[in-house]
Amino acid sequence: MQNSPQKKKRKLGINGFGRIGKLTVWDHVQRKYFDELIVNIGREAGTSIEDLAHYVERDSTYGMLHGFLYGHQAKPVVSDLDHTNGCMTIDGIRVRFLRSFRNPAEIGWAENDVRLVVDTTGQFLDPTLSSTHPKGAVRGHLDSGAEKVIVSAPFKIMDKGEGIPDDAVTTVMGINSHDYDPRRHKIVSNASCTTTCLAHMIKPILNFFGPKKMLSASMATVHAATGSQMVLDRLPKAGKNDLRKNRSIMNNIILTTTGAAKALSLVIPEMEQIGIIAESVRIPTSTGSLIILVINLQEEISGKPIRKKMINQIYRQIASDDSNGYLHYTDKQNVSGDIIGIPKAAAIIEGHETHTRTAEVTIDMEHVPGIDKDIIFSLKNDIIRIPVTQVVVYGWYDNEMGSYVHMLGDRVVSIADNL
Repeated sequence: MQNSPQKKKRKLGINGFGRIGKLTVWDHVQRKYFDELIVNIGREAGTSIEDLAHYVERDSTYGMLHGFLYGHQAKPVVSDLDHTNGCMTIDGIRVRFLRSFRNPAEIGWAENDVRLVVDTTGQFLDPTLSSTHPKGAVRGHLDSGAEKVIVSAPFKIMDKGEGIPDDAVTTVMGINSHDYDPRRHKIVSNASCTTTCLAHMIKPILNFFGPKKMLSASMATVHAATGSQMVLDRLPKAGKNDLRKNRSIMNNIILTTTGAAKALSLVIPEMEQIGIIAESVRIPTSTGSLIILVINLQEEISGKPIRKKMINQIYRQIASDDSNGYLHYTDKQNVSGDIIGIPKAAAIIEGHETHTRTAEVTIDMEHVPGIDKDIIFSLKNDIIRIPVTQVVVYGWYDNEMGSYVHMLGDRVVSIADNL
């Protein structure tokens, strides 16, 4: 009797072991889709493999790894620590740590039989750079043997004259994940946590009313702290002009920027014509963020007026129909701590706080550029009043594990399925 061929092990490469890298390990240990995780940290950490185990099994935000997997009565799941090879077993999944190279081109994914890599470093975000760039580049992963690379952040192209290459694409699960073409795309940006939430908040309204009725949009994210901010005030480095990034996040509300508006048009092309203003405010919490979305919609005199009940019903219906569970809707009154850890919740709409207000916008046609004066003279009244409804929607998101990392994991598995 001939033996059946041994099933080839599924391996995932993870570059970087910061917040997203570590929680990505947690996520894929839970999924059990990959048989082995190869984590490149590019340097020594602590004094022994025990120190890596200590880091991976506990988290100040989400608690103990075994509690995350099985509840507070569970026992530790990290075992089989191998000092020589830098390996451990986490709940049955082999995890190996590479500690020699930080440049993606030098990591050696081919030698480790890794075809798919998630880059969580936040350092290699320009898909136009050559793999031989002296500071390293995301394309280096391809030279190192990977077939596909997923970046856990929006692309940042340094040369403003360059466009996104044909083999790169930005996707948000549940919004435009179908834009990924496995025959063409090698580098995939999973956008950001804020873009992910914003896209799931704005898409239902856009689909229901259509782009012509959406006059303008703006958003502000009240965002938890990130690793780029200082615990205590620090002198800025030479050439840095944003002095607020060097102020303590522990006891300040800090105004900052977000690239969510720019990335949104990549996943929802209609927003390129409508436009959106995006602002960000950092606050002293470890995770759990909020988007306040403001949309101006043109009313139809003969149509049903746009009111809070209508807006909430749009979200309630989408949430009910969403088999992936990416959009949630609640009528309860929440605080940020209530939404931490809810899996795959790209956006949690707080219907209790939805607001609408309708008013007339007065337009003097003589001051509207591009309109022929003969047309204006032919009007009975050159003053036009248009009913506009301003809609305010609140959407929560766990910017680390609950929303972003879980959805990043879905993106990883969907691409792995097509390798």
